[in-house]
Amino acid sequence: MFNNKEEKKVAEEVSNSSNQIGKGTVLHGDIETYGNLRVEGKVVGDIKTKSKIVVGHSSQVEGDILAQNAEISGEVKGTVEVTELLILKPSSVIHGDIVTNKLIVESGAKFNGGCKMGAGVKEIKLGDTVKDAPKAVKEKAGAL
Repeated sequence: MFNNKEEKKVAEEVSNSSNQIGKGTVLHGDIETYGNLRVEGKVVGDIKTKSKIVVGHSSQVEGDILAQNAEISGEVKGTVEVTELLILKPSSVIHGDIVTNKLIVESGAKFNGGCKMGAGVKEIKLGDTVKDAPKAVKEKAGAL
């Protein structure tokens, strides 16, 4: 998969990174990351991570979540897909479907939607947006 040790080292550093959306912050747009993500503010858009996402108790996510692991204490309006373990904390409110391998629902958690467990969740693919973009978008990005 990796051609040399340097590429492998870079991949490990990227996957160990941590990101945080602070309380009071509103972010409009999709998020893709290889590292962990903590959301304390509001995100309007889809979130993909190859690691873990933590949605804080005062946070809101309006969009789909795709992650390896997730711990949700806030509100999510959208589909939640987790390849390994999903934990719903007592203050969590989910409005949408859940697809996960393992699920822990703590007393007080609210969930309105369908649930599939143990089902094969799709592979988490993150792409370089400029590389995958149409030709016109690449040319515009090159002009910047």
